[in-house]
Amino acid sequence: MGAIVLFDSWPTVMGGFLIVNGDGATTEHEVRKVQILDDDLYVLHVERGGLEFLPGDCVALFDGAGESRPYSIASGNGEDTLRFLIRKLEEGEVSSWLMARQPGDRVRVSPPFGWFRPGQDIGDAPFVFVATGTGVAPFLSYHHSFAARPPQQILYGIRQRCYAIGFDEIAGWCPVRLAISREATEAHHEGRVTDLLEGVPVDPETHFYLCGHESMIREATDWLQARGVDLLNIHREVFFHE
Repeated sequence: MGAIVLFDSWPTVMGGFLIVNGDGATTEHEVRKVQILDDDLYVLHVERGGLEFLPGDCVALFDGAGESRPYSIASGNGEDTLRFLIRKLEEGEVSSWLMARQPGDRVRVSPPFGWFRPGQDIGDAPFVFVATGTGVAPFLSYHHSFAARPPQQILYGIRQRCYAIGFDEIAGWCPVRLAISREATEAHHEGRVTDLLEGVPVDPETHFYLCGHESMIREATDWLQARGVDLLNIHREVFFHE
């Protein structure tokens, strides 16, 4: 995952990246492990250290030179470990530095921030999660925090089946439909995740939480609005780089 930008409100953003002041109230957290999933995809586990957050929150992670990038928290708010799903970008200094960490190393972390609140503050209204790539992170955080109230379903778009982070755990929690764009498969839809919207019942009371690539967010928003879903019921967080 690279930079995050919220469509609806956000602090200072330059060139697609949140600018975080390295002199702020950051804390150091010990690395517990780096779980390598592929050449450019990994899960960073660090000690929580008492950090308070809600599902949907992000933190800025800093490299050794003081550069930072924001990452969404994927762990539940009752766990003692912070997990981050990270895509190593080709020229990503921070994502490359984080990938090279070893257990016992320390990483500087900003206070949590954000406005994306999947499944929260909507009473008993039904809701649906739609994600691409590492955009599933806040939904995994929700799952580990509020397991008793699952979404109606999760639509999850990935390039290949091996990129479906957390699929096995959420598939046993609620209906999950995968869309795989770069790999032929009989078990799952071959194509874009927005193709799966056609099978989602559209109800005026339903809330939709979209997280992932900008093109998916825009396409899904247009599709939902064209079918009468109020923009207030479409909650969006964009990862410019998956």
